[in-house]
Amino acid sequence: MSLFLGVDGGGSKTAFVLLDDGGHVVAEAQTASCYYFDDGIELVGRILTEGVAAVTSRAGAEASDIDQAFLGLPGYGEVSSDLDRLNAIPGEVLGHGRYSCDNDMVCGWAGSLGAVDGINVISGTGSMTYGERRGRGHRVGGWSELFGDEGSAYWIAARGLNAFTRMSDGRLARGPLVDLVRARVGITSDLDVIDVVMNRWKGQRGRIADLAKTVVAAAQQGDEVAGRILADASGELAEIVEATRVELGFSGDEVVPVSYSGGVFSAEPVRSGFEQAIAALPARYELRTPLLGPAIGAALYAAKRAGSPLSPQALEVLHSR
Repeated sequence: MSLFLGVDGGGSKTAFVLLDDGGHVVAEAQTASCYYFDDGIELVGRILTEGVAAVTSRAGAEASDIDQAFLGLPGYGEVSSDLDRLNAIPGEVLGHGRYSCDNDMVCGWAGSLGAVDGINVISGTGSMTYGERRGRGHRVGGWSELFGDEGSAYWIAARGLNAFTRMSDGRLARGPLVDLVRARVGITSDLDVIDVVMNRWKGQRGRIADLAKTVVAAAQQGDEVAGRILADASGELAEIVEATRVELGFSGDEVVPVSYSGGVFSAEPVRSGFEQAIAALPARYELRTPLLGPAIGAALYAAKRAGSPLSPQALEVLHSR
């Protein structure tokens, strides 16, 4: 039996999956995020050590039993000077060289589309797309929360916080968002939101991004401003899909498979808005429900990189789990 390890590192958590060549998920584990820009690159090693130990223990296996691993790491490729270190860390954790690394966007694509030609859009803490066509991959987006990541949870949360301040000032009509933010952040004086977000949370990316859920809740309670924020997020995500299609060279006559991953798509207003925005584009898109999660996608990609892609029978087992 061959074992393939998939690691999907996101902005809020890191997921580990051990998959065998028969299509069975042997073990799973989850740790904190390995997004290292806040805490330093050695965080990656600590998180991988913890996660690999947990998933192999649950499988009754050792790291040496893993035939191939694929590690999707957040931020991979965004700092060229970090690549050598990022590429070396998994070998130190696994004790062998049967692995490869790339950005976690590849995990979302491989899982959602089953590693076939097409485009996957990710909207979690951050946002980006990854697509492949005829062996060529391309990424769009993911330019960081400071001046990019449009349509992501962080982007939605930041827009929501801005709307909260405007409502507090009277620059916008007050809707349900005001009380929901007050309750979520735990304040009675609106100006205290600055202290909570900037001083107590220290501007932490994941904690701010979690406020996107509050914006979704406000929209579901009829807050028109929150609803517009979610509609804008859907449009931004469709825009980066279209840019990816063009860069990959899909012609206007080709049907382009599109899927999605990331926690923001669990919000029905975003998911349905994205579907409408994609349908309004002139290209021929085929929106597909995600087949598998990103961590399983990473394990599938590990098998593919090993030259041992799962058989149709094994894939059928995997899809029926």
